[in-house]
Amino acid sequence: MLKFTTDHEWVRVEGDVATCGITDFAQGQLGDVVYVELPAVGAKLAKGKEAAVVESVKAASDVYAPVSGEIVEVNDALTGEPALVNSGAEGDGWFFKIRLSNTGELDGLMDLAAYKAHTGE
Repeated sequence: MLKFTTDHEWVRVEGDVATCGITDFAQGQLGDVVYVELPAVGAKLAKGKEAAVVESVKAASDVYAPVSGEIVEVNDALTGEPALVNSGAEGDGWFFKIRLSNTGELDGLMDLAAYKAHTGE
């Protein structure tokens, strides 16, 4: 299941773990990504709260937790190669994996059609 937030994060849910990152639309708006700050494994995040930071040649942007839960894994590859966000925002450029604490929060997120309408794509 793939869902999106109005803040341009995506969530791919497998069981009770969601892989999260920023959308291809978002990385296109940011431009060349030069730095990514990831949350700590074990951190507990609330939906809508700051989870990570992404910096590009244009701007720095917060990445928000699309769902509540505990961070179980981060994409360490982004530390050495932040440009993975540009080349594969919705693939190899994922940010973190979070164990869902409230699956009901997924109901408030958009599907692909709604997200495309939201961005005007």
